[in-house]
Amino acid sequence: MNATLEVVKREGRGKNEARRLRVTGRIPAVVYGAPKSGKTPAGVAVAADPKEVLRILHSEAGANTLITLKLDGSESQVMVKEYQLDPVTHQLLHADFYQLAMDREITVTVPIHIKGEPKGVKLQGGMLDFVTREVEVQCLPANIPERIDIDVTELNLHDSIRLRDLPENPKWKALNEPDTMLVHVVLPKAEEAAATADADATAAAGAEPEGLKKGKTDKEGEEPKK
Repeated sequence: MNATLEVVKREGRGKNEARRLRVTGRIPAVVYGAPKSGKTPAGVAVAADPKEVLRILHSEAGANTLITLKLDGSESQVMVKEYQLDPVTHQLLHADFYQLAMDREITVTVPIHIKGEPKGVKLQGGMLDFVTREVEVQCLPANIPERIDIDVTELNLHDSIRLRDLPENPKWKALNEPDTMLVHVVLPKAEEAAATADADATAAAGAEPEGLKKGKTDKEGEEPKK
C-alpha cells in the first residue's frame, strides 16, 4: 500500500513545543535520511497531522506502508520507524520516519494470513493452532507484501505447514528458519489428554507384573518344603 503525507518543518523542540503543537492539532515528528555507511543521518524536525499518521498505521499494511512524504515542495519515500502512543488515551504523541533508498533491500515484519477451514477441523474434530503469526522478510521497498496468505483447507489432523512449505516468491525472501512452524491441526487439549491417558493405561496393562519376572518362589539352593 502507498500513502501520501504532508509535513512542515518546526523550529522548536522540547516538551513545551510538543504541547503547543498538539494544541494546534499536530504532533512532533522527525524525518531521518537514508542510512549511509551504516549510519543514520541527523533527523529533520517536522510537524505532522496525527489523524493522517494513524490512518496509515491502522491500514492493512500498517507500519510497512510506503509513504510519499511531502516537505517544502519536495517528495521522498519514507516508512514509519517508531511512534509513541499515550498509555491512557492511546492518542498519537510522536512519530519518526526514515527515508528509503528504493534500490536497497530492507527487512520488515509481515503478518501471516490464514485462508480456508482445515479438513482436520471440519471433519475430524481437530483444532487449528496458529503458531507463528508474522515472519521477517527481506525485499526492496516497492515489493513489501501486505501479508502472506496460506491456504489451510487441505490440512488433516496432525498435518502442518512450515515456512519451508511456502512457495518461493521472487519479490521477497523469508529470513526465519525454514523449519519454523506456521500452523498445524491438533486434537483439542481435553481429547489429547484422554488419548494419552488411554495409551498409558494400555501400556501398563500389557506390562508383566514385577512378581512374575523371576519365576521362582523358593530360595536358591533350598529344597522344596514337604
